[in-house]
Amino acid sequence: MSLLVVSPGLASGRGVVMAGRRVEPGPGDFVKAAADVRTVQDLARLLRELRRREARQEGASPLTYRAIEAKTGWSRGAIGGYFSGQILAPTDRFDALIRLLGATPMEQGALATARDRVEEQRRESAGAAVPRHLPPVPFGFIGRQAQLAELDALADLAQHRREAPIAVLSGMAGAGKTTLAVYWAHRAADRFPDGQLYVDLRGFDPSGPPMTAEDAVLGFLEALGVPPERLPVRLAAQVGLYRSLLAGRRVLVVLDNAQDADQVRPLLPGAAGCLAVVTSRSQMPGLVAVEGARPVPVDLLTSAEARQMLAYRLGTDRVASELRATDEIVERCARLPLALAIVAARAMSNPRFPLTTLVDELTEARGRLSPFSGGDHSTDARAVFSWSYRRLAEGTARLFRLLGVVPGPDISAQCAASLAGVPVDQARRLLTELTLAHLLAEPVPGRFACHDLLRAYAAELAEATDTESQRSDGARRYLDHLLHTAHAAALLLQPGRDPVLLGRMQPGCVPERLADHRAAQNWFTAEHQALVAAVAFAEGAGYDAHAWQLAWTMVDFFQRRGHWHDQVTTQRSGLTAARRAGDPAGQANAHRDLARAYARLGRYREAFSHYRYALDLFDELADLTGSARTHRALGSMMDIQGRHREALHHARQALRLYRAANHLAGYASTLNAVGWAYAMLGRHRQALIYCRRALPLLRQTGDRHGEANTWDSLGYAHHQLGDYLKAVRCYQRALAKYREIGERYDGAETLSRLGDVHLAAGRPAAARRAWCRARDILDELGHPAAEQVRAKLKRIG
Repeated sequence: MSLLVVSPGLASGRGVVMAGRRVEPGPGDFVKAAADVRTVQDLARLLRELRRREARQEGASPLTYRAIEAKTGWSRGAIGGYFSGQILAPTDRFDALIRLLGATPMEQGALATARDRVEEQRRESAGAAVPRHLPPVPFGFIGRQAQLAELDALADLAQHRREAPIAVLSGMAGAGKTTLAVYWAHRAADRFPDGQLYVDLRGFDPSGPPMTAEDAVLGFLEALGVPPERLPVRLAAQVGLYRSLLAGRRVLVVLDNAQDADQVRPLLPGAAGCLAVVTSRSQMPGLVAVEGARPVPVDLLTSAEARQMLAYRLGTDRVASELRATDEIVERCARLPLALAIVAARAMSNPRFPLTTLVDELTEARGRLSPFSGGDHSTDARAVFSWSYRRLAEGTARLFRLLGVVPGPDISAQCAASLAGVPVDQARRLLTELTLAHLLAEPVPGRFACHDLLRAYAAELAEATDTESQRSDGARRYLDHLLHTAHAAALLLQPGRDPVLLGRMQPGCVPERLADHRAAQNWFTAEHQALVAAVAFAEGAGYDAHAWQLAWTMVDFFQRRGHWHDQVTTQRSGLTAARRAGDPAGQANAHRDLARAYARLGRYREAFSHYRYALDLFDELADLTGSARTHRALGSMMDIQGRHREALHHARQALRLYRAANHLAGYASTLNAVGWAYAMLGRHRQALIYCRRALPLLRQTGDRHGEANTWDSLGYAHHQLGDYLKAVRCYQRALAKYREIGERYDGAETLSRLGDVHLAAGRPAAARRAWCRARDILDELGHPAAEQVRAKLKRIG
């Protein structure tokens, strides 16, 4: 039979016949064609030709997708995508596929180079971050064929851009919902070439509140490459930006451990081509009814699947030799995957133990975790957990119990060291032992998390084993560690801030040493959720000083990152604790910092009320700097509202109080506030005098935010006086400082005023560029000032 030869132009579609003859293609033809490959469709043409050539050489029909699936274990949907050019096969799969199709070593090298070139070009053209956030592939995944098929069908819908499907994997705790979701997500990752996002929403975490939709969306935006200065303030703006970034892309979004539909809805991508996989103990009927989500129940394993899981981990010979004991283990573990995994780990660690020994231990330990039975007695997990716990050395067991006492989604080795009152190196060893015993996980390098059932078990053990004093000492060391480290970090972020008087640390607590501003930012970022949970825990457990002081430490971090809602939550808890303790200083600080968050959210009436409470308390305390800082903040709110005479009044009050207290940092910052108020009242030369006096003092105190504000004030005053060149230079210096510290809103205001200067100087194109940047930032923040900038843009056409 004469056959068609592939020309070097095959991949680009320029021709298929070589010299007008039909002859058998040689290796050199594929190598030449591979050099012309530029797109995934080009690559798919070569794969199809390889498939046909292999069939001709074997004298048979081409390999069917079913046959390739049988040889590789890949889904037929993915295989079809590789040959149609809809999916670029991952490197390992591509190499395996071309070997299966009979490519020679020379052809394999050329085709692999072509595949890498296509992937690189796709990445360059995408121009956006490609997140790969999935946890590691679960070990020893077994069964769930029906659920995998349902998820594959939804991926087909997304792949053909018919809709943005949603799958809800629901079932009891420990049923393996997360394992199923992560396993399938890895299997289907190549069908979503623009990335995979993953978040644990902690919907059923007994240690603290679920993750807010705002925090989850902010995490996704950061993963998608949005810089901190572009992160919006309001949830609606965050969701809008998130969905805009996913539009036209194929991204898999895994929302793990969700509490309810309201927590999930803001995180759904919406764009056709994306797929959301939700896991939850709730069936989420609202999400099914309104959003059309596909319910995918995750029940207990079948008895056959449970035995297969044990055989995979323990070896078929060991299971086959003790079938009765294996069946007893399956029954005692109630076919619960989490329980079976821990039993298997116990058996693997003791290969000489007969399985009947494990059955006896299960029987003896039965009934010790009844509050966490999953709704019936057949799902009791306490016995399983107790095996791993009883094998721990005393120091490791003690740390495990203490982890059940304190809140937070995860913990660092340094914080665990203080919790246990041991050196950091020892804490790392203990955490490693707990991880190896499957009592902890390390989802992020250096941070250790406890499954919610295991945390509940640890808390129960602590209640039964340790004295009240031992538990409270551990909790106090944990809170001391966070508070003293956070206090130092807060002063690094804002060197001119007055410290608060902290209590004496518990023996054994060793706070972390942070070197500089960047280290402080990184620490707050890593401990953000733990700190929020710690404030709620401290307030609920009666550690009143810790509650309000921890809230105090986070103010500047929250303001620079735009976490206004977290600031409201923590300051409310701090205020409650300070009131209960009868601590007027704590109440005054909490009132003021709660007011600052309300002002940023546009809730001016509530903000003003809290500012008045703060001023009254600081006056009673004769705290000059506390009163000055409150007047300064209140004046800023008045300025936002356009009440400039009142703003000047409060700025002068603050300046007077700072001068009386001999407080250089506050005095320097307030010089600018007075200058700005004068500028707003049209007294521009007087504004220049105050702002110029402020600059050298701000540099002396290391207040970069105050320095940026002052350059902005100088820019405005020069503009109003007609000195446009000086105004532009001042605004540019302000913007550079704002970028250094991640301040977004103030930077947008400076950009808006920079555009005003450019327009006044006859540079409308430059004005438009500045206003567009300002508008974009304000839109992302969800701030109404964006409309004012739009009005400016409309006026210049």
